[in-house]
Amino acid sequence: MRVHEFHREIWAKAYGLVCDDTKSIILIDPVYDYTELYESYISEHSLNLHAVIATHTHADHITACFTLKNIYQCDYIMHESTASLGVTKFVNDSSSLQFGGHSICFHHVPGHTNDSMIVDTGSHLFTGDFLFTGEAGVGRDDLPSGRMEHHWNSLAKMNSLNRESIMYTGHEPPRTEMKTLAWNMDNNPILKMSSFEEFEHWQLETIAKLGSVSKIKTALPANLFGEVPDHIPWLS
Repeated sequence: MRVHEFHREIWAKAYGLVCDDTKSIILIDPVYDYTELYESYISEHSLNLHAVIATHTHADHITACFTLKNIYQCDYIMHESTASLGVTKFVNDSSSLQFGGHSICFHHVPGHTNDSMIVDTGSHLFTGDFLFTGEAGVGRDDLPSGRMEHHWNSLAKMNSLNRESIMYTGHEPPRTEMKTLAWNMDNNPILKMSSFEEFEHWQLETIAKLGSVSKIKTALPANLFGEVPDHIPWLS
């Protein structure tokens, strides 16, 4: 089982979990704007789309999960706490997904959103916006269903995961090299904090720097209702 990183040149990340033995792929956090890219990759490599997974309800882009689910008639997987419509398979910390002879499990990590989860293959961790690489820290908690205290409490779950797993995150600068959890334990400032007050201060400073989320008024309703809007401003 290997990971294909689709968007090395842009900030929003999407991944393919590929089993070459069974010619199958799972897409994690695909972005609607690049649906044709995923279709081309699936076709060129003669793959079967086993499932699509969203690590959380995105506010900064429209997910391609419901579109790909309809095209390929595969499962659309999210955490059971999600409010998003169109999901066909709900998972929790007791769930497992069999894929290419491997068992994939899920860890609920509310904070960035209430439905945030980590997808864990045993050697790969897909963290979405819950945890980023190194100095990037974590995702902001001021969006709908986000809670700073929940995020802080959820960070404790990282202590029980395989530290040699490579972390694949939801947003990074172009061409960022993904690192192990162990590396992040040493280099991500959030994982070195000892109090919620430190975390809250970091969050408030970061939110002030980032400002408003430009796509949220289009992206969030689309992802909640599982519908591609008739007009997408940034694609016009």
